[in-house]
Amino acid sequence: MHVLITGAGGHLGRELFDTLESDPGYIVSGIDIRPVDHPDIHTADLSDNSSWVSLLKGVDVIVHLAGDREPAATWASAIKHNMDATLSLYHHAAAMGVSRVVLASSNWVHGDKRFTHDALNSKTPPGPVNAYGMSKLFCEQTGAYFTEHHGLSVICLRIGWTQWTHDNQPGTHMAMGQWGQEMWLSDRDFLSGMRAAIDAKDVSFAALNLMSDNPGMRWDITETQQVIGYSPQDGSPAKITASIAFRSALKRLFSVRLPNYFTTRFPDW
Repeated sequence: MHVLITGAGGHLGRELFDTLESDPGYIVSGIDIRPVDHPDIHTADLSDNSSWVSLLKGVDVIVHLAGDREPAATWASAIKHNMDATLSLYHHAAAMGVSRVVLASSNWVHGDKRFTHDALNSKTPPGPVNAYGMSKLFCEQTGAYFTEHHGLSVICLRIGWTQWTHDNQPGTHMAMGQWGQEMWLSDRDFLSGMRAAIDAKDVSFAALNLMSDNPGMRWDITETQQVIGYSPQDGSPAKITASIAFRSALKRLFSVRLPNYFTTRFPDW
């Protein structure tokens, strides 16, 4: 199976690239907006032109990790690097005979549910609170369109929190208090979930949570387990200190009184 990874030079992209490259069951190639010191990772901006389309020849599955990953992304950046780039990728993937796109979506699709008690699953109404979350919702909805009208299999994984720091270990150092800790995703669970999505059979379209099995979290991963066979091996309960409780209460207050102002300027609270 030939898997192409966009954003292959990034933290998660390179981790997945190296894992698949070491498995003889896969042929793996990549695209990144910045030059990467690897002969099979090619430099291209998905939103700018179609010079990269030839790289899709013979590809079975695209794992689409490229884009502006910042919750504080501007509208201009979210439109260009997330919306426009993904729309172009879907279009060319369908035209080139790619079977599936595995989309890196985000928990920010449900950003408005932070201070509610709603269960978070594929049937929970979306409520993005920033340009980044809105761009990911657009990518999911557009994926559903390409499934219905072009026969492209699209699996959207609403990825939890994989940290660049602290060796990606969970704990009170994580921003966004209880909400942040509960969406923790270990490195091996990330890789397990991605491989499950790549290999899953008979899935036309799905939007699924991808978190570790964290006790007490509101993200439901039952559907992820059932639809693609995801089997998480890690999990950690949130640890709530007095400081975290105070900051969460303050954020809750401001999110009600000044939602747009506070969410835009303090997305990691």
